[in-house]
This record gives sequence, structure tokens and C-alpha cells, in this order.
Amino acid sequence: MVLDLYSRAVISWAMGTWLTGELAQHALTMAPTHWKPTTGLLHHSDRGSQYAARRYQRLLSAHGITSSMSRTGNCWDNACVESFFGTLKRELVYHRHYATREEATQDIFEYIEVFYTRRRRHSTLDDDSSAEFKARTAVA
Repeated sequence: MVLDLYSRAVISWAMGTWLTGELAQHALTMAPTHWKPTTGLLHHSDRGSQYAARRYQRLLSAHGITSSMSRTGNCWDNACVESFFGTLKRELVYHRHYATREEATQDIFEYIEVFYTRRRRHSTLDDDSSAEFKARTAVA
């Protein structure tokens, strides 16, 4: 998943059976198709092998994105993304029973793409949704 910390919008995401380098690369590859980053973009992640992999790092470089990873064991670095996953589970997943992976994928797609970015209020954004915040703070 790629999360814009400025607007709290989920830029791109991918689901799979296992957390692999390919899954992380797929999410990163989708990001520039939905969002046009400006120069000086910083990609922060933990030190997971999928983010430290050469292929992932080359992909960041190809898009002009600077990689940022902090020291091993620094649990605060990924707090925003972990908070998102906690919210996703509390607000959606724990209240559902999915018969198939496809059903779960569709439900999570709707949560992220329809609700989370467009309608869900964020206290860090003065209780605006990500979409409202981006519109309000857009440079004319």
C-alpha cells in the first residue's frame, strides 16, 4: 500500500496471499498511474525485505522517488500505515465474514476507493476527508 501522509489518501494498494516483493512492487507500480507525484517525493517504509529489495529500490529510482528507511527496530516509522490497517480491520474486516478471497478483495476495494479516501473524516485533516482536504489545500 502507498499512503500519502499529507492527505491521508491511499494512493495505491495490492492484495495477495503472501506479503512478497512482487506484491509491494505491484502496489508501487500502480501509484504513478493514479497520482502524479511532484519532484522531491520521499518514500518512507520499514526495513522489510520487500522494500529493501533491489528491484523495489530500482523502481523507486525509476520514478524519481527517494527511499527513506530508518534504523532497525524503530517501530514509529510505519505508524501511519499500521494505523490505517488497524482502522480497516476495526471499521470493516472484523464485522464481515468472507466466503471467498474475491469477496474480501471487492469489499476492501470499496472501503478504500469509495469510503476511506472520499468520505471518511480524518482528525489530522481538521475532520475533512482526504478528497476534501486535497481540494481545500490545492494550489491555485
